[in-house]
Amino acid sequence: MHRKATLFLVFSVIFFISCLVLVGTVDIRSHFFTLLQSQPISPFPCAADSPLRVYMYDLPRRFNVGIMNRRNLDQTPVTASTWPPWPKNWGLKRQHSVEYWMMGSLIHEGAGDGRDVVRIMDPENADAFFVPFFSSLSFNSHGHNMTDPAKEIDHLLQIELMKFLSESKYWQRSRGRDHVIPMTHPNAFRFLRDQVNALIQIVVDFGRYPKAMSNLGKDVVAPYVHVVSSFIDDDPQDPFESRKTLLFFQGKTFRKDDGIIRVKLAKILDGYDDVHYERSAATEKSIKTSSEGMRSSKFCLHPAGDTPSSCRLFDAIVSHCVPVIVSDQIELPFEDEIDYTRFSLFFSFEEALQPGYMVDKLRQFPKERWIEMWKQLKNISLHYEFQYPPEKEDAVNMLWRQVKHRLPAVKLAVHRSRRLKIPDWWRRR
Repeated sequence: MHRKATLFLVFSVIFFISCLVLVGTVDIRSHFFTLLQSQPISPFPCAADSPLRVYMYDLPRRFNVGIMNRRNLDQTPVTASTWPPWPKNWGLKRQHSVEYWMMGSLIHEGAGDGRDVVRIMDPENADAFFVPFFSSLSFNSHGHNMTDPAKEIDHLLQIELMKFLSESKYWQRSRGRDHVIPMTHPNAFRFLRDQVNALIQIVVDFGRYPKAMSNLGKDVVAPYVHVVSSFIDDDPQDPFESRKTLLFFQGKTFRKDDGIIRVKLAKILDGYDDVHYERSAATEKSIKTSSEGMRSSKFCLHPAGDTPSSCRLFDAIVSHCVPVIVSDQIELPFEDEIDYTRFSLFFSFEEALQPGYMVDKLRQFPKERWIEMWKQLKNISLHYEFQYPPEKEDAVNMLWRQVKHRLPAVKLAVHRSRRLKIPDWWRRR
């Protein structure tokens, strides 16, 4: 009798709950998923609103700041108290110094508000790994040309570095995919470049690299570090009229690859009273006159050089001179966050080489629209400033944010590689 009563009660309760679910009074699924979510299996380590957690390898100084002062034989890893300032008299070397400023952002011990990266000392908790090798400075410092015997020092540093990395379990588990290395000079790491293809490379463009080596899918485009001084007190009553030169260019005109356009533009732009187009080598004096010229010009010409990009574009930005970009294959930094058409003009090679076409377009450009672009340049120039200590929204923090954007694809590649028996099987179909 008791068994029948118990069965009847259980049946009644089940029937009652079923009716509630059917009419929508109780959503049993919400309770079920709440229980699942209370014990996540594998949360993504780098939340969208948290700073990127980066582990930096402790390399001897000969790989980084030791290149800046080879007389100092101390090889202990550099710290915040021993971090050297960037030399003021290094001129054009500064343009490829992204590696110095990125390392400095990790060395700096101040917390600061709005930082996009924090250095952690436990590699087990890292989102990414930074390789503090000054590959561009090493190329520029060891030897004066490609055949100089001193270039062997650069070669030996690369060999030693790859041996060190290949023995790291963190390199091994991702094959370097979650490792970050700046290589902004087109000849940086030239001896063993194929061994770092999988890394997240910080580059200024892709002019000399095949897609298998470097591409937008995994790498980050950085701005050159500007070599002219930033225009701080740019507040004239009429900025348009105060800049008397229409179009300004000063630099080398004989370049390789697409840079041949510079020679052609010299002929096209010859004879205009309001156009300054000057052939000049980079010296301390010419950098100063270039800065003065940009600050007194409405538009600054940026033609392709040995590669699609050059430092000149970013010199123009911090001089608040509206860039005129003539480079059909240029890639620009931070373009998922910044719309360059709001403060720059673009001409194809074909358009720029039509006699009179570009100058006519610039002469007819509305004053009101130019002033809006000038204001925009003043607003965004902070994003192209490299400094120590780093500041919120400056170039280094923008670069680390770009690295963070690359990590989901890195995680996907790493996780798939761990379980695939036939790598890249879809490419064989």
